Amino acid sequence: MSTIATLNTERTEIAGISIRDLVEKFGTPSYVYVADRIRQQLATLRQFDVIRYAQKANSNLAILDLMRREGVMLDAVSAGELLRAQAAGYAWQGDPPPVVFTADLFDRDVLAMVQQNPIAVNCGSPDMISQYGEICPGRDITIRINPGFGHGHSHKTNTGGPQSKHGIWHEQLDQCLALAKKYQLTVSGLHIHIGSGTDFEHLSQVCGAMQGFAVRVGDSLQSISAGGGLPTPYRDQERPIDVNRYFELWQSTRQSLERAFRHPVRLEIEPGRYPVAEAGFLIAEIRAIKRMGENWFYLVDAGFNNLARPILYGAYHPMSIASRRGVSLEQHRPVIVGGPLCESGDIFTQADGGTVVHRELPVAEVGDWLIIECAGAYGFTMSSNYNSKPLAAEVMIDAGQPQLVRSRQSLTALFADEFIR
Repeated sequence: MSTIATLNTERTEIAGISIRDLVEKFGTPSYVYVADRIRQQLATLRQFDVIRYAQKANSNLAILDLMRREGVMLDAVSAGELLRAQAAGYAWQGDPPPVVFTADLFDRDVLAMVQQNPIAVNCGSPDMISQYGEICPGRDITIRINPGFGHGHSHKTNTGGPQSKHGIWHEQLDQCLALAKKYQLTVSGLHIHIGSGTDFEHLSQVCGAMQGFAVRVGDSLQSISAGGGLPTPYRDQERPIDVNRYFELWQSTRQSLERAFRHPVRLEIEPGRYPVAEAGFLIAEIRAIKRMGENWFYLVDAGFNNLARPILYGAYHPMSIASRRGVSLEQHRPVIVGGPLCESGDIFTQADGGTVVHRELPVAEVGDWLIIECAGAYGFTMSSNYNSKPLAAEVMIDAGQPQLVRSRQSLTALFADEFIR
């Protein structure tokens, strides 16, 4: 069952815990995550041999610990994410690798880490192969391929095609296989991810491309990764993806390769948004209500420093209102929802391109709470200290108990690492 309320309405609780209790205990703005919703999403992906969570979506240690206890592997894209994985109890070695570093380059911190530790590496550029081979000859690698086409709900989330920086250009595959051979690196896996919001027409193209690339690599291949991009239904009319159909397309590709190679081929999926988006809520307090001409504004104490998706992509998030007085909110009106930042773009109700739009929401008062829903992915991880605003608190609800999993950043912590000379 979805944790999303009927869009643009009132909400009194999250996973059985009242909004009032959450606010009184943890304050605002706060992110709240529902552990059972994450488990429900993971359960739909169990057909795949490996679920490898892309922690860039939400890298709180409590989330990573939950993933580990659920048998989920991790994808990491930075030295910080590698250390987060280790702090959450993940080992470096295992079959399949518990953690894979995926990127298009090695910065110096990561290169030192992979040299000193048996960290699996997914290479997204020829230079990565050369740099890795020079310091770690004889190891295994996987390769991320850009198949020459992409897909995404926004051009900023399209990760394939000639305008994307991601992956090894498909025409350079043979060159990269030669590089791997030069350094005695075994190409044991292939990875393709073309962007978020994958549809089945594009997916069939991806599967066909994967099969062709895999045959060129040869029988050293032990695994293929479907990447991520599984969509989340943010609006009423959007339906959840048919995961069974998604799996069947990849299963057919895997089986074809197993027949060609005459050995098992592991099938991985790498979701980021899918397991956590619907599990997350950002609770903010309405601190001012303004009328500007014909427009009503609800101004809340969270801004794009807390949730950047609307300003980055024109992303839509369901919203609901909780009354501080505990009364039923029956009347609605069109409103614009904005934050506290000294920035005209600090608007949560905007379309792609920055066009401000209205949202039908209950008539509220100052002191009521606005809940931004489906906010568990690319919310806190994209947070900033813009306008010297502290980072929000994070809370996990599990087994009916809300627990603080990140303290609200203090004001003095904002400049604790700065110096006056």
